[in-house]
Amino acid sequence: MKKHKPRIINLSALALLSLCFSAAVSAQDIAAKVDEYMNAGLKLGRFSSAVLIARDDKVLVSNGYGAANYDEDSPIMPFTKFRIASVTKQFTAMAILILQERGKLKVADPICKYVAECPAAWEPITIHHLLTHTAGVPNFTGFPDFNQWKKLPTTVSALLARFRDKALDFKPGDEYHYSNSNYALLGAIIERVSGKPYQAFLQENIFDPLKMTSTGYDDTSMILKHRARGYTRQGDKLTNAEYLDMSSVYAAGGLYSTVEDLYLWTQALATGKLVSDKTLAAMFTPFKHDYAYGLMVKQEFGRKCIHHTGLLEGFTSFVGRYPNEKVTIIVLNNTNGSSVPAGQIAHDLAAIVFGEKYELMVERIEIKIDRKIYDAYVGEYERSPGRSYLITKKDDCLFYKFLDRPSFVMRPEAENKFFIKEIDLQFTFVKDEKGQVTHLILRAPTGENIHAKKIK
Repeated sequence: MKKHKPRIINLSALALLSLCFSAAVSAQDIAAKVDEYMNAGLKLGRFSSAVLIARDDKVLVSNGYGAANYDEDSPIMPFTKFRIASVTKQFTAMAILILQERGKLKVADPICKYVAECPAAWEPITIHHLLTHTAGVPNFTGFPDFNQWKKLPTTVSALLARFRDKALDFKPGDEYHYSNSNYALLGAIIERVSGKPYQAFLQENIFDPLKMTSTGYDDTSMILKHRARGYTRQGDKLTNAEYLDMSSVYAAGGLYSTVEDLYLWTQALATGKLVSDKTLAAMFTPFKHDYAYGLMVKQEFGRKCIHHTGLLEGFTSFVGRYPNEKVTIIVLNNTNGSSVPAGQIAHDLAAIVFGEKYELMVERIEIKIDRKIYDAYVGEYERSPGRSYLITKKDDCLFYKFLDRPSFVMRPEAENKFFIKEIDLQFTFVKDEKGQVTHLILRAPTGENIHAKKIK
């Protein structure tokens, strides 16, 4: 498949050549390494992405890898429109902050001031609690019937009714628990205070001022040029993603955009085009668990990273900025399942930019080993208190299970090394000098090595 050529910044001004030569070489090196990295994953069917990398307000790479629509074999381009899932939350947060600057509300206000039919349990909850996922409102996308309900169009009032009468998970402000219900409530507050539909308020107050012409609230029924279709990959099999009506995720994940438009957004966040510097500082200040207002703030490669990821049926996304280095990395995928998530790709692209270690995608080969070896690996491995990996054996196969997630077959690539074909995980079992298994090392999609002690 023909792919879009990377955009490489050429420094042609002769007077600046001697001053900028090292930066020009570095930009070219980044573009070449990104192309090598992305093509390696594309060759294995693991990537289907649009990526953009910028530094010092200059786009170094803006490119597409894979197909936007496999039925038509149409390529992904920088202007391809993807569902951005929970990257939506930072736009919802910004809308709230715009209303605050206009004197329409305060983040310290109780939400019952703005929410119709507000139950008594919600009376202690403030807008700040919703923004930081510390409200305790149960996450409606985690309800047992969500897989059936998500396929049907809904209204804001019907969406809120799904969790209005549920008990809180904890006292507001005490804990952090990521919940899409929080941002559905924020969407309702935006509509109540502004007197406009959520999508109309964002269009008029964010997208139009920033000239984000390829961003909006998604609706499956509308014709949208350059729309990416969503897919799910399980092992080597690619299928159309399960249907999702975007009204079911609303202000928590209902937007679509492009890498080019999202770059305009990150520039606005960096320069204060929409709100004051004081308001931006509040937006970027974590409250609990590294979560601020619609954004996470953490250290990556020893550098501050302000970002958010997104995941829904057929799509993953990542938008992140390293403000001190003036580096932006944006990744939009139209394939989930065993494909590499946008967050991992972004991690590796950042490693390329900063000269850190990263690995090209390689095909993992299952080998035959004596299945009796599996007996030593069976057991419970504690990752952290109350969170353990369970390794079991059945029908001469080794299985991995974590929490309430599905079990996966572990495939050997060496006597003590295994991988999972459906998701990007690798395991190494470690023995002591007596030959007893003491722990395992799980290599996560982010490249992190997680050590888990064998406790049973």
